[in-house]
Amino acid sequence: MSLSNILAEQIGNYDNPASIGYKLRCKRIETLISIISKVYDKSKEVRIIDIGGRKNYWQILPQEILNKYKIYITIVNLPGEILPASEEHYQFIYGDACNLKIFEDNSFHIAHSNSVIEHVGNWNNMSKFAKEVRRLAPNVYVQTPYFWFPIEPHFMCPFFHWLPRPLRISLIKNFDLGNHKRSKNVHEAATKLENYRLLDKQMLQELFPDSVINYERLFGITKSLIAIRSAEIS
Repeated sequence: MSLSNILAEQIGNYDNPASIGYKLRCKRIETLISIISKVYDKSKEVRIIDIGGRKNYWQILPQEILNKYKIYITIVNLPGEILPASEEHYQFIYGDACNLKIFEDNSFHIAHSNSVIEHVGNWNNMSKFAKEVRRLAPNVYVQTPYFWFPIEPHFMCPFFHWLPRPLRISLIKNFDLGNHKRSKNVHEAATKLENYRLLDKQMLQELFPDSVINYERLFGITKSLIAIRSAEIS
C-alpha cells in the first residue's frame, strides 16, 4: 500500500471510527452542537441547510440529538446526482451552491458546509458561495482544509499543493494519489486539479468577515479552518 493510500485511510476515511479523520470530525461537531443547543433554546427547533453535504456526514449526530433539538436538515447538491428520499429529519434537493435564490434570506437557523468551498471554482465563485451562506442563516459554520497543512487532503500527498502546477499535473497523470486513480492524459489531470483550491486564514476571513476563524489541529499543526458566525456575537 502506497503512502498516499495509507494517509487516505487514516486521515480521509471518515466512515472508519478508528481513523484520525473520523475522530477529528467528532470533536469538530461539538462546536456545532453548542450552536444547535442555543438555537433550540430560542426557537424550539433547528433548521439547518447543509450546502454540498452528504447524509453520512450527519451520522455523527446521534438520533437522540436530532430528536431532542428537533433538527431538520436540508442537504443541497448539484443537479445530476441521485438524491435519497426525504425522511423525518432530512430533505434532499438540487441547487447551485453559488446561487440559492430558491431560498429567502434567513430561511434557516444555521448555514453549514464541510469541505465544499474549495471545490466551487475560482475566487469569484467562492465569493458568491460565501455570500449565499451568510445570507441564508444568522449562524454560519463553514469548514475547509488549510492550505498550509503539509498533506494535501484530496490527493493525500505530502507537500503536493505547494508544488508548481505543471509538476502536480505530471504527478496526477503518472501516479494513483489517495483515492484518485492516475489520469489518462494532461487534459484530464489539469481538469481534475481545477476542482481543488485550498484557502488560508486571510482568504477565509475575507470571505466571511463577520465570522470567527477557528483552527482544527492535528499533532499541533493546523489541519482545517472553520468560519463560525454565531447570532450572539454577530
